[in-house]
Amino acid sequence: MDNSNLLVGLDIGTTRIKAVVADTGAQGMQVIGAVSEPTNGMRHGKIVDIDQTAASISRTLKNLSQKTNSKIYRVVTGIPIGLLQLQTASAQINISDQGREINDQDVKKVLAKAINDSLQEGKAAITYLPSRFLIDGKTDVHDPRNMLAHSLQVSGILLTVPANDLHNIRKAIERAGYQNNFFVPAPLAIARVALQEAEATFGAIILDLGGGTSTATVIRDNKITYARIDAEGGENITHDISVALNTSKKDAEQVKLDFGFAEPTLTSEDDKFPISVVGESEPQLIDEHYLSEIINARLQQIFSRIGKVLSKNNSFQVPGGIVVTGGASNLQGIADLINNDYGVKVRIYQPDQMGLHNAMFAAAYGIVSYAYELADIDYLVNSVIYGPVETEPVTDSGGNLKFFKRHSRDDEIDREEDYNKQEVASPEETAHRVQHQADQHKKGVRDFFKKFFD
Repeated sequence: MDNSNLLVGLDIGTTRIKAVVADTGAQGMQVIGAVSEPTNGMRHGKIVDIDQTAASISRTLKNLSQKTNSKIYRVVTGIPIGLLQLQTASAQINISDQGREINDQDVKKVLAKAINDSLQEGKAAITYLPSRFLIDGKTDVHDPRNMLAHSLQVSGILLTVPANDLHNIRKAIERAGYQNNFFVPAPLAIARVALQEAEATFGAIILDLGGGTSTATVIRDNKITYARIDAEGGENITHDISVALNTSKKDAEQVKLDFGFAEPTLTSEDDKFPISVVGESEPQLIDEHYLSEIINARLQQIFSRIGKVLSKNNSFQVPGGIVVTGGASNLQGIADLINNDYGVKVRIYQPDQMGLHNAMFAAAYGIVSYAYELADIDYLVNSVIYGPVETEPVTDSGGNLKFFKRHSRDDEIDREEDYNKQEVASPEETAHRVQHQADQHKKGVRDFFKKFFD
């Protein structure tokens, strides 16, 4: 396999790590594999043991590499919403008193000034989302390059993360034996693939039911208007089952996956399954209705807390209703339960790519899609945040820019390792390899972000 076109999205969840690899060759982005493995060393979306998390990352990516017969050295990693902070950031620079064409270095200079001037102590930049560039203080453009100007101004949104938390994530990836290209805001990655255009425009709620946390993100008028994070998720449901049925957490998780219903009215006491019980020599029969009542009780608590805030903000009035994703959304009857609780229409999202028919892969798939559709300006943003890189443009037969690829070294004879050969390479190199379709520039990720954070 030609690994030079690979993109790997890494979603480090509290209970499971998900990874998706896609080939971005001539036929466009095609997912070729996905893996999910249990996570150790995480609590409520944060790393509490770097070595344990590193071992989990290593196990996941090695499994993915074997499954897809590919060599993986670098990844693109999602950052959960619980760590993200947003702030406005703007700057202005002089181009020339006489006026001249704006080049890449000018754009990078104004971006760097906006980022550095706004970055708070103890924070680390993840990405910057330009909402507009102003030429000479009056001409509003998406991309100022090659335009004549005396001055250049940029305004946008800076996304940051506590520096300590980012250090832990990066260190865990490195100890696992991999390099991170750049970081992606996970909620925006999910929204990128889970929301339809009309839902993002007229309003919708993304309800991400993860293992360690549950998150409701309200999108209305093309903006993120509210985000509610609840510190309970699928892991708490598993714990409840373990305690109520006096069984191990491993067995509790398995019966949840195999027989779990979110809505008790969809079950019957006559449908029973065996489960190992501590202190008993033989498995005991448990009916699905009782199991569903255990599950439902925890879900009702989570939805009640989230619902109170959403109701207070009139969020349930959005016409797009609720789009549900995350591992816990696989529980049978979850859409019915949410509909009954909130009285709005509900849609379960799961990626439709081959091998991804599970809602828990939404973030990892979104991360890959995010990277694949980076616009030229996003490349420059990444080069400012994550460092410079020597690259060469790759175009299709019509001369259209597809993606950027670093120059091969003389000793890189094996082309299959071209994608990741330099383990000490700059973090954004893979982003320079992904396809960019210039004629869809205004529909790229930069403008998608602008809708949410303008």
